Amino acid sequence: MQNKRVMLKLSGEALAKPEGGYNEDKVRDIAKQLKPSLAKGTDIGIVIGGGNYWRGRSSEAIDRTKADQIGMLATVMNCIYVSEIFRSEGIDTAIFSAFPCGDMAKVFSKDEVNERFAQGKVVFFGGGTGHPYFSTDTGIVLRAVEMDVDIILLAKSIDGVYTADPKLDPDAKKYDKLTIKEVIDRRLAVVDLTASVMCLENKMPLAVFDLNEENSIKNALDGKINGTIVTV
Repeated sequence: MQNKRVMLKLSGEALAKPEGGYNEDKVRDIAKQLKPSLAKGTDIGIVIGGGNYWRGRSSEAIDRTKADQIGMLATVMNCIYVSEIFRSEGIDTAIFSAFPCGDMAKVFSKDEVNERFAQGKVVFFGGGTGHPYFSTDTGIVLRAVEMDVDIILLAKSIDGVYTADPKLDPDAKKYDKLTIKEVIDRRLAVVDLTASVMCLENKMPLAVFDLNEENSIKNALDGKINGTIVTV
């Protein structure tokens, strides 16, 4: 089933090369996968993590609030880069931030985002929630709820949700479908707990799939999830 409005989450690490810098070919491939759904009129919002730039919680020398602020700025930088690659592929874009960034991004406004969606633009949401102590998981659920999306698509480096970390447990089993309450009760690492509770309270479904699988984003946008669907 074709979704009318979706939020896509990309990890910063997934867009980076192992030796540093961006994997431009991968970003271009993502842009090409979006085009068929954009042509059908699907509204696409994107949130990008900042892990390719910053993992502040690993340092005890930096105040948590300051570390989170650096991470929020990293997400804005990722939005600017990916937005520009998308534009070079012929996709119109707009960037909104949770806090003022000069002329680099507009401050988030639901009305203005709806205007950009009506114009057929892919909208990037940077800066998380704009506050420390909240992850980009919480940021994407917040924006998804505010923008009345049909589903959140989580493109990860793993092909779904497992009973345990498959890298550590060879007996880990993948879920094809489960509920958000099961995610919370079993402490499964889909999104963080705050984001999971927000999904539960606002009845926001999720889908988890492998970013690196061929055409995985295109298929997910068409409602073909070769991963795990988290229902509400």
